[in-house]
Amino acid sequence: MFAKLKKIGPGVVVTAAFIGPGTITACTLAGAKFGYSLLWALGFATIATIILQEMSARLGVITQKGLGEVLWDALQHSIFKWPLFLLIMVALYIGNAAYEGGNLAGAALGIQAIVGESESIYQLSILTLSLIGALILWRGSYKQIERILIFLVLLMGVSFVVTFFVVKPELLSIVNGLMSPNITTANLLTVIALIGTTVVPYNLFLHASAAKSHWQGAQQLGEARVDTAISIGLGGIIALLIVSTAAASMFAHGLAVNGAADMAKQFEPLFGVHSKYLLGMGMFAAGLSSVITAPLATSYAISEILRVEKGTESTVFRGISLSILLIGACLALTGINPIEIIVLAQFANGLLLPIVASFLLFAINHKKLLGQYANGWLSNSLGGCVVIFTTFLGVRMVADSIGLSLFTP
Repeated sequence: MFAKLKKIGPGVVVTAAFIGPGTITACTLAGAKFGYSLLWALGFATIATIILQEMSARLGVITQKGLGEVLWDALQHSIFKWPLFLLIMVALYIGNAAYEGGNLAGAALGIQAIVGESESIYQLSILTLSLIGALILWRGSYKQIERILIFLVLLMGVSFVVTFFVVKPELLSIVNGLMSPNITTANLLTVIALIGTTVVPYNLFLHASAAKSHWQGAQQLGEARVDTAISIGLGGIIALLIVSTAAASMFAHGLAVNGAADMAKQFEPLFGVHSKYLLGMGMFAAGLSSVITAPLATSYAISEILRVEKGTESTVFRGISLSILLIGACLALTGINPIEIIVLAQFANGLLLPIVASFLLFAINHKKLLGQYANGWLSNSLGGCVVIFTTFLGVRMVADSIGLSLFTP
């Protein structure tokens, strides 16, 4: 077991990317508003993430190419090549810009939790974080602070685990929440946000690129699969604990969540007046980590599709990264409630997911590149179910927003 744990690699990066401020916020809101009733959505999202990320990792390990490169090879002779590539790039660019706004807002909420909530502090935090992120992206020094950030995020995760056992959520309610799917007009946005914060579309590109660097061929595919299952499974458990803790400590007492101070209340049974510092540190670390990851993943994906130099020192690469950061900062500074920005960013991810997942399914079935490691009927069926269900949620959301009663029970 310990030998396998030593080989954990890219899966941890994927988990660190989705356990960000969006996950903390979306899960806290889900537990505070709906109790345990939406745990089924997290269970589905975790399984869906493992299914899709395994395909992404397998693609990288076997082909030694990123998802963008495989799509180029698969579509290079198609007359639909550029329209499809344009769709992918626009979807990724817009989706990740929104996600970046949520990352910056989440990190700023962490600072506010510690020093106090005010508009000037929030704006100054966004600007400072943007400058730090831009410096790291320009100098390419993210790896130098990655371990510190992951340590702080893990500290946040451990705190939720400990708080979970102190608060003592109802185990029967947890089981019922996991086994009783329900979708209503009231909870639909939260359901999509929970899925969008876990099955992050850009991670499908990030994982393939990371896997090809970490593993060198089919003989190591088993290691890649173990890495994916363990890392993402643990991330899903942390998210489940956040929802359950919020349900037991906030929903049970009718507490609303309007800001960072409200979110810190779920830690009070364990950390008392120090809760705000724990939440602030975790939100800041998770936010800053994701502030860097989202632009990098976008740059890798678009560079692969456009067949331009992918190195972090490339002018094109840096330009894409910094533009994502700039748009995200502008979104975070619009004056919209930061919690609303974070939830809407996760919602945008949920709508983007079926598009990116469909392209992944197309790429992973490319037998000329993958041979015997291309998808079989079982993998295609599972992946297809993820795409169909997330598409259904998106269509349902659009129908509800324009007043149609489509799919309404």
